[in-house]
Amino acid sequence: MARENINDLLAFIAVARERSFTKAAAKMGVSQSALSHTLRQLEARLGVRLLTRTTRAVSATEAGQRLLDGISTHFDEIEAELDALSAWRERPAGSIRITASDHAITWILWPKLRTFLKDYPDIKVELIRDNGLTDIVTERFDAGVRMGEQLAKDMISARISPDFPFAVVGAPSYFAQNPPPLHPQDLVRHTCINERLPTFGGFWIWEFEKDGQETRIRVEGQLASNTCYQSILAAAEGFGLAFVPEDVAEPYLADGRLLRVLEDWTPPWDGYHLYYPSRRQSSPAFTALVNALRHRD
Repeated sequence: MARENINDLLAFIAVARERSFTKAAAKMGVSQSALSHTLRQLEARLGVRLLTRTTRAVSATEAGQRLLDGISTHFDEIEAELDALSAWRERPAGSIRITASDHAITWILWPKLRTFLKDYPDIKVELIRDNGLTDIVTERFDAGVRMGEQLAKDMISARISPDFPFAVVGAPSYFAQNPPPLHPQDLVRHTCINERLPTFGGFWIWEFEKDGQETRIRVEGQLASNTCYQSILAAAEGFGLAFVPEDVAEPYLADGRLLRVLEDWTPPWDGYHLYYPSRRQSSPAFTALVNALRHRD
């Protein structure tokens, strides 16, 4: 196969996966017009339309999807084997893309990556903040971070954090006007700060447990966000009760800006895990990253 044909196929894979000429061009480091010209030439050479283009989106045709499904895994395998060649280098090298929530990045990933990046200057790490349940294979991530109970069964995983509890917190000014809840059911009479789930579109249901009794509460309130860091700021200013990871609340609890309630109903949740498909195991750079992130009791 001619080299230009391989480059054209790589261009097609990028556009089909990104569903955007703009995003694919930026990823490949070429202009959008050059990428569009490459795809038109490929379609003309094959005599088949591979992509449907509109002013708002790009999608694969039936023929394009068949081509994508047939060739993309082979190129992925080639990429993985090229990454594996770094085992013969003096130091591991390569690029690793990870998707994780803002809390996982702030609390777990970045504190460990500060040392890792200094120890491995030839390894590049890209962190993408996403609080949803991203399909890392479809979205071309090397790994993702989820809490243990949310892991996909077909993925390999490594624990990277201890178990941790969530905390229901509110400002002293809020409790000056509202009695503290004594049972999770009391929350239905309180103003709470909701958190939107990007994957499913609904609000997160607050979950509690005590003495084997599990309770799930759908809370209501004037404010909602999609990050625990915004929720904690709003709670500190008296806009309602927030349900956030304990470490996020600790500085506010320590200086009295927030008070904690229902602590006996919030046992630790399963901690964060790094998860990834089996094809990533062959990369020395990825192995080094997993070892650096792995939680050790």
